[in-house]
Amino acid sequence: MFDVTPIPAFNDNYIWAISIANNNQIAVVDPGDAAPVEQYLSDNNKELAAILVTHHHHDHTGGIEALVSSHGVAVYGPSNSQFSGITHPLNDGDELELFGHNLQIKTIPGHTLDHISYLSEQDKPQIFCGDTLFLAGCGRIFEGTPAQMLEAMNYFKALADDTEVYCTHEYSMANLKFAAAVEPGNADIDAVAKRCYELREEDKPTLPSSIAQERLINPFLRTEEPSVIEAANTFAGQALSSELEVFTAVREWKNQF
Repeated sequence: MFDVTPIPAFNDNYIWAISIANNNQIAVVDPGDAAPVEQYLSDNNKELAAILVTHHHHDHTGGIEALVSSHGVAVYGPSNSQFSGITHPLNDGDELELFGHNLQIKTIPGHTLDHISYLSEQDKPQIFCGDTLFLAGCGRIFEGTPAQMLEAMNYFKALADDTEVYCTHEYSMANLKFAAAVEPGNADIDAVAKRCYELREEDKPTLPSSIAQERLINPFLRTEEPSVIEAANTFAGQALSSELEVFTAVREWKNQF
């Protein structure tokens, strides 16, 4: 498995630094700002080897031009991206080799139309999922459709329990507050919220999450659960007739929360 280190950026972004043991090279995921990456490289005597992009939003791509100018590295990302700096375009089902590990590419439109994730299944599985799956949440739907986002959630839900989830924002406390509103009787949400609160009090990341944990606490992965369906019906003011309608209602509820 990869060694993964968060590089904090802006107010709540994480730029993930990916490495393996006994190698001074790193790859970074979604470097919205070059300065903290350069600082990390300098502080840890590391060399930048590659950049991975999940989607085109500026807080995920804004530092790439400067990093490429300084380090001359390859930039991997979605083939249909609005971001013009991708040198190695990727499509659904592609595989990328990084430090001897294979990363599987999955297109997961919804938040944006060009969103992809990177999954490593070597040893302990790890997924880098940008702004699509969060701890106890999912991304806002800016360009795609609720159906596309639900399809992405079903992809995540089918991954192995021990898959480590590396999203790119520290949204956990707000997401857990909403999850508790959807399922006030869910003791797992309360337990995770307590643990995350303690981590944030120490200024530590709440991430990575795991797929097993998300299945227990994330309302967007629990749209087939009777408690979530009931809450969505109440929010919508009517009985919803499909999982997609439930998901759409819960996402709209979160937008207003």
